[in-house]
This record gives sequence, C-alpha cells and structure tokens, in this order.
Amino acid sequence: MDENLGKFIDDFAQLVQLAQAGQRRVPAGEQLLATLAGHLGVAVETLSVVAEEIPPHRFADADIQLAELAGRDPGFRLVGIGGGDQRHHHSLSDMLQQAQLFPQFPLAQPDYTNLAVGPDEQRQAVALGLWLFRFGGQPIAVLQRDANPRYGRQAASLEVLAGRAETAAAFLAEFRRRMQHYSILKGQVISLVLGEYGASSGGVTFHKRPALAADEVILPDGLLQKVADHALGIAEHRDALHGYGQHLKRGVLLYGPPGTGKTHTVRHLLSGSGGSTAILLSGGSLARISEAAAMARALQPSLIVLEDCDLIAEDRSFGHGPQPLLFEVLDAMDGLASDADVAFVLTTNRVDMLERALAQRPGRVDLAVEIPLPARPQRMALLELYSRDIPFSAAALAEAADRTAGTTASFARELVRRAVVAAALAGRPPVDAHLRTAAEELMADGEALTRSLLGSE
Repeated sequence: MDENLGKFIDDFAQLVQLAQAGQRRVPAGEQLLATLAGHLGVAVETLSVVAEEIPPHRFADADIQLAELAGRDPGFRLVGIGGGDQRHHHSLSDMLQQAQLFPQFPLAQPDYTNLAVGPDEQRQAVALGLWLFRFGGQPIAVLQRDANPRYGRQAASLEVLAGRAETAAAFLAEFRRRMQHYSILKGQVISLVLGEYGASSGGVTFHKRPALAADEVILPDGLLQKVADHALGIAEHRDALHGYGQHLKRGVLLYGPPGTGKTHTVRHLLSGSGGSTAILLSGGSLARISEAAAMARALQPSLIVLEDCDLIAEDRSFGHGPQPLLFEVLDAMDGLASDADVAFVLTTNRVDMLERALAQRPGRVDLAVEIPLPARPQRMALLELYSRDIPFSAAALAEAADRTAGTTASFARELVRRAVVAAALAGRPPVDAHLRTAAEELMADGEALTRSLLGSE
C-alpha cells in the first residue's frame, strides 16, 4: 500500500474515533436534558411539568404575553426542539422521559406560524419553542406550542417547568391575570369560523369595521333609530340602569323578507359600535355560540350578531320542536350576568320558525322589529341613494318607484345597476330611458324568478 494512502487511512480512522467519542460525551438527545438541567440547576427528572391550555383564538394573546414576561429577563433564550414529527406527538414530560433513554429531541430553531391580529396585521407567533428565563429571580422553562388538530391538539398550550413549584404557580397566576386584562380581539369586528376538524378547531377572522351612515339605510321613519337606541344607546346609560337595578344585556330580533335591509341595518350598528367587540356568527358557525358568549363576556362591551337564525330552527331532531342548537343560543343569551354589557342582534327571514321558541323562553329578546318591504317613499329614497352619481331625473326616479311596488331594497340597487349596464353596452352614458327600460324588463312576467331571488314579492 502506498505510504501516503496508509497515513491518510490512519488519520481518517482517528478522526472518526474522535467524532464518535464526542457523540458519546454529548448525545444529541441529551441536549434538551442538559440545557434544562443547566438552566434550572436541578435534575430535570425530579420535576413535574405544569400544563396550561389556551383556546386557539387566544393563542396570539398568549404569544404576546409570554414574550413580554420572558423579555423582562435580559438573558432570556428561545430555542426550538428537533426530532421530526415525534416532537409534535409528545408532551414535554414525554420528551424528557424519552430523551433519558434514546438520543432524540436535539435543540433546534423555534417553529413559527403567522397569525392575524387585525384586519390588515399579522404576527409571527411561536408555534413550538422553549423559553428559558428567570421569573421573580428564579429560573423557569416554558414550552409554547400552538393548537394542531392534525396531531390531536385541539387547544394551544404552555408546559411549565421550574426548580420550585411556587415559581411555576406564580408565573401562571401572572400569565392568567394578563390574559384576563388584555386581548387583541377587544374592540375588533371578528367572525368565528368552523375548522376542518370541527367547531373546536375553528379560528377567528378579522374584519374592517363598516362605515355606514344612517342616511344610507332606508327604513320607515324612526325604525333605524329605535333599533340603534336599543342595541347601542342603552349602554350609554349603564350607570343609571345599574342604579335602579335594571339589566344591561339586551336582545334585538330583526325580521322580514329577504333583501329588505336586515344585514344593511346590522352593518350600520357595527359602524356605530366603535370601541365595542363585535362577534359575527352565521350558518354553521352558529354552533360556536357558547364560545362566542364567553368571549363577549370577557371582551365587553360586546355585540353578538347571529344572522339567519331560522336556519338552526328549521332542522328537527328527536321528534318535534326546534333542534338543541337553537336552545343553546337561547341558553347562551340567558347565561350572561344581567350587568353584562352585551347586545345580541338576531336576524331571520322566517320569524315563524323562531317565535315559538322565543316565547317559550321569554326575556332573551326584548325587542322585535320588522324590517318591511319598502313603501313608495322608501323606494324613492333607495333609488335616489343608489343613483346619486348618475344623472337620472327626479321624474324618472319617481316613475320607477311607482312601477316597482312590492320590491325590496336589493331590487332597487339591481334596477339601477341594470340601467347602467345597458348604457355601457350601448356605449352611452346612462339616461332616463335606460332606467325606464330596466324597470320594464325587471317587472315583466319573464323576470318573476329574478324578482324572487332579489327578495321581492
């Protein structure tokens, strides 16, 4: 064998032996144990892990609070845990036990996830990371992880490890106190959505608060003000109500045919509820009513909007009567304390589906308001509103209002749109003739289905 080649082989063998010796001194799996033991100053296997569950919709709040608490210590560290998918299936206790037997769970970079914290704002939150810091002068370790139904975790969690049990208890007490007094959800307009793995895995969607002035909502005289006073105005006199022993929570039911302006009225209420938390539920997300009520109580003053409640009264289960989900809605309304500054706004196209259930449990809704088909003055006002940037004459608008009896607010908007579309197709600016033709076409017998779809009689 060539002398140089033999020397290379010997040197390479020594290098392998040194590497193996180094691995025996600090196996990868012991990095987690060694780091925790070095930070806490005690043998980790003698300590108990204290777990704290966090609802998925509060995970961004938890990330903010934990980062602030850890940041009080200038020497804090944030590290990740490697080990592939196994780290997602095991609790911190499981990891520590496994790491004592097998070389796994080495330290790595933290995992992050992007979370919405507003309509146009996101936060990069720690999805899986180990915080090492001192709290109250004592070392503490907190494993933060997000909810992940894929791995069987319906809730987010903190797993706390401290050399002294009282340190862990004091930290969790401070963490809970901060969570009770702070939330990115407070004062926002949000909707609760169903998740892929059911209601418990659903998230939160942020919405911009609508800007809809009262003069953009066309209803019979005094009706909009009556609704706004009950849903929003009562809260301005909370001290007087409390002083006379009267309850502050309230419920409003808006009912009437489709397309008459119920959702538009809700948008106006949202517009005027600045500073209040608004929680929107509709369709399948009505199943999250109990969660929404708990959120509203914690984030008051609050407004809970339940759209198309007749949908959850229509299905039947176990014989006659509304299904349990409707009763869950009513129970959630009744479960709030009388001094809770929470307003429920329900909308329905089929009040007959709700009336019996509401009558059986009185007091949940204390104001029912019909949003009717617009009468002639309202139809005129609607046409003026939707054509405010179009040079239709007052006479043409009056003629269209006369011809469209029995139609809805949605119909008026579509009528103006049809006139503009016809003008655009003809390559001309819209004039009275286009509005007249659009009214004739939409009111013709052949458009009966279109009128029905727009909510008109």
